[in-house]
Amino acid sequence: MTLEHLETISFLNTKGNDMPKEITHQSEFKRLEALQKRAQDGGGRKAVEKRHAAGKLTARERIELLFDAGTFVELNQLADSQATDFGMQAKKVPGDGVVIGYGNIEGRLVFAYAQDATVLGGSVGTIHGRKICRIMDESLKVKAPIVGLFDSGGGRIHEGFFASKGVAGMFYRNTRASGVVPQISAMMGPCAGVSVYSPALTDVVIMVEGSSQMVITGPGVIKSVTGEEVTLEELGGAKVHSEITGQAHLTAKNDEACIQLIRELLAFLPSNHLEQPPDHPNQDDVLRTDDTLEEIVPANFRKAYDMRKVVTRITDNGVFFELLPKYARNIIIGFARMDGQTVGIVGNQPNILAGCLDVNSADKAARFIRFCDAFNIPLINFVDVPGYFPGVKQEYAGIIRHGAKMLYAYAEATVPKITLALRKEYGGAVMAMCCVGMGVDLMLAWPVAKLVVLDTTAAVNLIFRKEIQSADNPDEFRNEMIEAYDDKYSNPFHAASNMLVDKVIKPAETRPELIKALKMLKNKQRPEPFRKHGNIPL
Repeated sequence: MTLEHLETISFLNTKGNDMPKEITHQSEFKRLEALQKRAQDGGGRKAVEKRHAAGKLTARERIELLFDAGTFVELNQLADSQATDFGMQAKKVPGDGVVIGYGNIEGRLVFAYAQDATVLGGSVGTIHGRKICRIMDESLKVKAPIVGLFDSGGGRIHEGFFASKGVAGMFYRNTRASGVVPQISAMMGPCAGVSVYSPALTDVVIMVEGSSQMVITGPGVIKSVTGEEVTLEELGGAKVHSEITGQAHLTAKNDEACIQLIRELLAFLPSNHLEQPPDHPNQDDVLRTDDTLEEIVPANFRKAYDMRKVVTRITDNGVFFELLPKYARNIIIGFARMDGQTVGIVGNQPNILAGCLDVNSADKAARFIRFCDAFNIPLINFVDVPGYFPGVKQEYAGIIRHGAKMLYAYAEATVPKITLALRKEYGGAVMAMCCVGMGVDLMLAWPVAKLVVLDTTAAVNLIFRKEIQSADNPDEFRNEMIEAYDDKYSNPFHAASNMLVDKVIKPAETRPELIKALKMLKNKQRPEPFRKHGNIPL
């Protein structure tokens, strides 16, 4: 259309009764306020009351809790669906079912999006998806963490294939942001189909107990295809994903507790891969020794103990922010601080399967190790491991491939790596827990530790099999050989003499020794990769 045509139309529209309404600042302010109120109301008062009655917060209430008071800035509030088919024109709501923006959490910049289930079930339509992609792009531009508060029934089928670009764009951006900025997902309602893949690509997933579920296909579809009957909670509730699948790193009792967990977690993490984690003021004595560690960890290797008790006796103020506490419980992972510095903790758990490594624990640890390495978080390994868990089931499940993930993750990691052998360090699991030869920066051991290829009894039975069989008193001969083998090989002093242990320390000295090591490694150089990327055995 030419300028002449536009001028003609403008002239005709000013004739007679076709005079346009006068536009003023005040009239447009009212229009803006009306649209903003419509966006803020979401699905309406009744829908909000229904959520409150169910013990849930609205998307905007969640955002308000997440950010420091008065700091959240909302973007694209007035964006709405462009779809008109299937009655969609009448169902439009400004914002299109998702709130996006940025603000401060404990004074640090964070980006977020919160799906609004009161608007079309929080379904991901074209504009909805574009909004999430937009805020993810902004977080990557300025390299700040991104938090997703999910409450969605999945893709919006009213819009056909149009919404797929936004959905796929979310997955693409999750992958591009991986290892660049921390990505945290909170599942705060029933989420199905495409709405669960984006969280699965992020670093940490938190679920609200009783009100959030994650499934690919719902109970109805499963029953129609396989004949199995299962409830949504049984299929994909918080208990399932925190204990069986390992998809949920943490669970919370309600929305408020979930938001608080996010804030606590972010306090341990840097804003991006180029920064160091924030240091916190430390009131806990860096030279503090602790004689109770000798009581917590029995010298008798047949007696179990809780590795968490060791960790919390050593860290600043006894704080240990554990991830996946109910999944693969034979290993523990999480964050702590040592003299105010964030550290990643990996420890065998003698209370469960004697601390053996298996398929699930190897996956759990390997991913955590790689996360810490991506975000410049030093690793401290507390080792008490008798080996890999034996059995046909584990072999068939691919323990070789899964166990190799830990080897790969530790060998690849360039952050400071400190390993402490408390008691058992047996077999291939020694390498999996990062020993000399695997790039460990400092190898420490308690005096009772045994660093050997095999348990002494098993080793003696193999080495002296014929001698034991022909001995006049096989048991007495075996015991003599066990004592001799222990004295020569099964102790940290032999390992230290061969520079396989850098320092043997008393249990009480553990905290100050670890802090000294962390300070020494503070400026460890992190070489740039010499390749595009390796091929981890997934």
